[in-house]
Amino acid sequence: MTVSVPAAADALLKQRHIHPDRGNITRAMRNERTGHRSGVVWLTGLSGAGKSTLANAVEHELFNRGWQISVLDGDSVRAGLNSDLDFTPGAREENLRRAGQVAALFAEAGHLVLASFVSPHQRGREFVRKILHHDFHLVYVKADIEHCIERDPKGLYERAMQGGIEHFTGLGQSYEAPEDADLVIDTSRFDVTAGAQQLLEFVQTRFAL
Repeated sequence: MTVSVPAAADALLKQRHIHPDRGNITRAMRNERTGHRSGVVWLTGLSGAGKSTLANAVEHELFNRGWQISVLDGDSVRAGLNSDLDFTPGAREENLRRAGQVAALFAEAGHLVLASFVSPHQRGREFVRKILHHDFHLVYVKADIEHCIERDPKGLYERAMQGGIEHFTGLGQSYEAPEDADLVIDTSRFDVTAGAQQLLEFVQTRFAL
């Protein structure tokens, strides 16, 4: 797998005697083989807004069409790679840094990544954008807090309101809605089918060859 490393980071790696394997198969070769561009669609929004639901629906559709596509879900990453992190501001930033680096590796390997992360603050999202550069495409899955509490598919809002979860976004911690999203899907207004169709059309427009 060919790994793209910015010049400044490359110089630092050499100082530390770290030399990533560049490989012989380029990203362009992988994209030509799969018939689509690789990159990352980063879905942000409150818990319960429908990020993972939309991502899974689009993954299923494009996988059936032969796309090299993967979903990177916040809970799945926290269950393994980031199981040592809590939900304090500093830990949230580290959570996004690691997720962004993993997404970058997937994109270089020819995958289209649908990354579903609450990523509540502009600073954190900009941090990921700097990691991914032109590979970063931001989708805001919009839903007001009332709808998310009503849905509460994982029972997290109920636990948070009972004091069982600290720093929970939307209740104990703020969510900063992005003003620079490439696409906004309002799941308070559209059902899963309509929302997934919006996301599917966006992905096809940006990534199909």
